[in-house]
Amino acid sequence: MRKIFVSVLTVLFLGILFNCTSATKQNTAINTPEYHIQRQWMLVSFENFTKADLMKNKAEINLTGKQEEGKIRGGAYMGCNSMSFSAEFKNNGNVKILALLSTMKACQNMELENEFQKKFEHMTKYKVEGHFLTLSDDKGNSMKFVASDWD
Repeated sequence: MRKIFVSVLTVLFLGILFNCTSATKQNTAINTPEYHIQRQWMLVSFENFTKADLMKNKAEINLTGKQEEGKIRGGAYMGCNSMSFSAEFKNNGNVKILALLSTMKACQNMELENEFQKKFEHMTKYKVEGHFLTLSDDKGNSMKFVASDWD
């Protein structure tokens, strides 16, 4: 009986020991007070496009990419082409969108994509409220997203 007890304790101890190691995260989220930005966001409000149009096009930005030197490698999709960019989110609510690149497929309806590309790089402010991310510029343009993992 004593051998079984010692064996069980040894297995439990080793299990705890190996599961309690610390490892550095490769993709640490940018943490601003009370929330994080580094997640996938679905576009729910932009100019005069309806929410149904945005959902039909699966309009989104993806900020789950690798973070280096405070910049996140991101992606976007507005129904036709894949886009990539870098984004730098500051704790003071400022954002800088850099190097927006896109594939060059021609699709039937590219109105949403064209408008998004015109406005996205000019967004200078961000605000997260609950599960919503709002990007805005100095001219009053804005785009609102909801976290895709929010029900």
